[in-house]
Amino acid sequence: MICVSLGRARHKRMIAEHQFLVEQGAQLVELRLDYISRAVDLKRLLNDRPGPVVATVRRKEDGGRWERSEQDRLMLLRSVIAAGAESIAEYVDIEADVAAQIPRYGNTKRIISYHDFSGTPENLDELHEAMAAEDADIVKIACMANSFSDNIRMINLCKNAKIPTIGICMGEIGMLTRILANRVGSPFTYATFSSDKKLAPGQLNWKEMNSVYHYETIKEDTALFGVIADPVAHSHSPLIHNAAFVDAGLNARYLPLRVPKDDLPSFMRTCKELGIQGISITIPHKESALQYCTQAESSCTGIGAINTMIFNGDDRLGYNTDYRAAMDCIEESFKIERGTENSLQGKTALVLGAGGVSRAIAWGLRQRKCDVTISSRTRERAEMLAADIGCRVIDWEERHEAKVQLLINGTPIGMHPDVDNTPFNQSALNQFMVVFDTVYNPENTLLIKQATQKQSRVITGVDMFVRQAAYQYKLFTGQEASIELMRKKIKEATNPVRLN
Repeated sequence: MICVSLGRARHKRMIAEHQFLVEQGAQLVELRLDYISRAVDLKRLLNDRPGPVVATVRRKEDGGRWERSEQDRLMLLRSVIAAGAESIAEYVDIEADVAAQIPRYGNTKRIISYHDFSGTPENLDELHEAMAAEDADIVKIACMANSFSDNIRMINLCKNAKIPTIGICMGEIGMLTRILANRVGSPFTYATFSSDKKLAPGQLNWKEMNSVYHYETIKEDTALFGVIADPVAHSHSPLIHNAAFVDAGLNARYLPLRVPKDDLPSFMRTCKELGIQGISITIPHKESALQYCTQAESSCTGIGAINTMIFNGDDRLGYNTDYRAAMDCIEESFKIERGTENSLQGKTALVLGAGGVSRAIAWGLRQRKCDVTISSRTRERAEMLAADIGCRVIDWEERHEAKVQLLINGTPIGMHPDVDNTPFNQSALNQFMVVFDTVYNPENTLLIKQATQKQSRVITGVDMFVRQAAYQYKLFTGQEASIELMRKKIKEATNPVRLN
């Protein structure tokens, strides 16, 4: 079950949104009474309420907005469970350090809670035991995750608990603990009413929890996949992979896994414990993840980077579907049979950027005997890439002087929200060029728009993104993905319909 958190300053607004949520199928709503800007009227909020509630009055040190005295707060919490039959909440959230001052009364269930916004304590088991002893119906521990291993400890705590336990790792690193709560036996998890109204770090929108992750049907036997990145919340990979799983009727989920650059060793050491079967890999891990492979396809070794890893027992198998997808797009644009040896011999290309995607594409072009030039804002990185794959380098300021048939943008220039910038002047484009922008959000970047105006043939980031995702899906499942569905989902996400 998902508990949707509501925090509004006015009674009228909170009542209206509570009604709306229940009409939309919400089974449990948390009323954050600390958000209400005037004296709290429990009868107004709770009498004739449309569905069950958790009543919470959170202190500032615990992430709340309570402005009045602690005595007033405790009095309000006591009133929640003793305000008359129609005004009694189904659950009340009480912090562990004041639980003894608010004894059980009536049928209201007690959620004994603890919050730590700095990290996840080492003594989780001892903390849990002490909280359970405070006459708890449910123990709730919400701590900030600073490493992927914090998630594993929190998940194991919930799995092994003898009384119902909600264990949340806050922040982007801990998002998976919210998504997998049902899988590990938690009575419910928390989500926010809307993406712009998050009441705690790392909270997901309740609609996203349902429509993207299908929270209620994640079970112990659900196969887990995901994308590791830093940051990861912006990634559309969970959207398209989960849609493809549902379309195929597969009991599988794809998770957003934020792994900071220096936390990759911890992730590789502990992810097997979570049951992850395969991952997509993106910035900043594409190059460093290669060293953790027990086997990797030859292209990965040549490129020096992977974007996909499959866990097969103790084996970690590495692949680079960026490379495959990009070559498919380019060969199709030049009307060349895919995979043909020396298929791009005689063609000239300029690759902008020297990061992971630029490296994969440049290596693929050189394998097909294309004449490649690299230009990056960081000359040193460009020279390192050029030395690795055997091509030329020109200064970033000289990029418009190159006479090429294929232009590839491997930089993030033009990516949302930087949509008014382009890495290449329109005056240097022409109708004889193929222009390939690897940025997929938005699909129609300024570079793509200007290239279209110049009648260049274009390859968008969506073209490449969907193809590489489809390759990953087949590696994950052994089945072909619905490319049409993936394309539809990514277009909806990056080009939302705006109502007048």
